[in-house]
Amino acid sequence: MNETVPSRWLDGRLPTRLSFVAAPNESAQAWLERLTHRYGQTPPAEADAMVCLGGDGFMLEVLHTTLGRDIPVYGVNCGTVGFLMNPNVPDDLPAHLATTQEAVLHPLRMRATNREGEVTEALALNDVFLFRQTRQAAKIRIDVDGRQRLAELICDGVLIATPAGSTAYNLSAHGPIVPLSANLLPLTPISAFRPRRWRGALLPSTAQVRFTILETDKRPVAAVADFTEVRDVISVEIQEDRTRHTTLLFDPGQSLSERIIAEQFTT
Repeated sequence: MNETVPSRWLDGRLPTRLSFVAAPNESAQAWLERLTHRYGQTPPAEADAMVCLGGDGFMLEVLHTTLGRDIPVYGVNCGTVGFLMNPNVPDDLPAHLATTQEAVLHPLRMRATNREGEVTEALALNDVFLFRQTRQAAKIRIDVDGRQRLAELICDGVLIATPAGSTAYNLSAHGPIVPLSANLLPLTPISAFRPRRWRGALLPSTAQVRFTILETDKRPVAAVADFTEVRDVISVEIQEDRTRHTTLLFDPGQSLSERIIAEQFTT
């Protein structure tokens, strides 16, 4: 489950110890210089909050470094889309942070086995996807909680997204947008050829999914969990990892839950 909760600073305390990180682009670096000059720079281990200056891609990198650590992250959009970011730098940053809403996100854990029997584990806050490595379509068997659900999916690939990631690659692949509180994981095919009319499934967040690659020599497949790619996989197991979390901060009235709902009405 991914949760939206009130700010941790409702008791009147202000988050004055701030750690700033910035993407390498000009705008983010300029804001980094201004903000550290005004508020100082606290090491992440000692900070009340982290301020991320950049775009969604950079934010995703930063969030991976905070998994399992109790430090919330406030993003300011210095990139392109900025779905995970807030639009502007507030005048009084500590006072503003005390009014924000928190979104607690849990990652997916991927366990991928390649043809040599090597096992790679990785976490994904957006999605885990499989994709064909050559001109040949992939053939993939899908099991959920130990039960075969699809004997053979012929496709370019298939993905499982978190609710927060359901507006990213999943949406581009025509998968459903999932609210944070829904306790669901979208399972979405990528350019499915057979079954032609299968559009995917919504799985409970407790589901254990296993993809088994068929005809691995002729139809090699890669697996990707956010930044980790494994080539020539023969099987991939995916499950939400409730032992890890990261926390995002959003301006009042602009929570991640609200953005996900609003995205469904975007034309």
